[in-house]
Amino acid sequence: MSNAYYPQPYPPRVVTPSPYPPFQVPSRRRFPLKTLLTCLVLISIMTFCGLFTLGGTFFIAFMRSQPISIPDPFTPPPIPTIAPTIPPLSVYTVVGKPTLNVAFINNVLDYYGSPAARKGQALYDDGVKYGVKPAYALAFFLEESNFGTKGVATTTHALGNIRASAGTPQYQGYRSYNTWEAGFEDWYRLIANKYVGTWHLTRVDQIIPVYAPNADNNDEAKYIQTIKIAIERWRNGYVNVSN
Repeated sequence: MSNAYYPQPYPPRVVTPSPYPPFQVPSRRRFPLKTLLTCLVLISIMTFCGLFTLGGTFFIAFMRSQPISIPDPFTPPPIPTIAPTIPPLSVYTVVGKPTLNVAFINNVLDYYGSPAARKGQALYDDGVKYGVKPAYALAFFLEESNFGTKGVATTTHALGNIRASAGTPQYQGYRSYNTWEAGFEDWYRLIANKYVGTWHLTRVDQIIPVYAPNADNNDEAKYIQTIKIAIERWRNGYVNVSN
């Protein structure tokens, strides 16, 4: 029988060893978790510092662009007041009945530290006696000597610095009195008898140019303005004259 029907086995395969070393896949190295967290923390800190610095720069630039008002420690704060509610007078006449009571006059004198403090009754009574409003006497007292605290009035006890005539008590050319009450009455007598009775001058605008003329180193406009402001402040119930 022919061997064609019986296939012959292949000769065994001979494996020849390779002269090259076998290829090995490199293993993956794991990044340490502690190092990773440390890097994240550092990045976060650097980011925060950068944002903080940038924000501070913008804040400083903004503040420098704003006007800064530094209060003067030597300047007293202004006295808050309410706007007057009574319409101002159209005519300021000294003749008439009192518009201020004794208690209010005393409050004004006390507020300004006047040496004539508590003399409001005498100032009121003389106004009634001579028909001149005590509010105007008080306003003249303010303008002439800040209620007896400045100038020769501290010595003369004068409400208004009236020029002395020959033979009358005087101090540096001005009438001098022993008491504030005597100084009050002499002023009322002068206004009522000479300015109103003889010259028929009843309004502040008429009296001041004669009583305190510019020629005698006075400021008539300022004097008149001070009188009117004082009258309006007191009409509205305020003790202090300046705002």
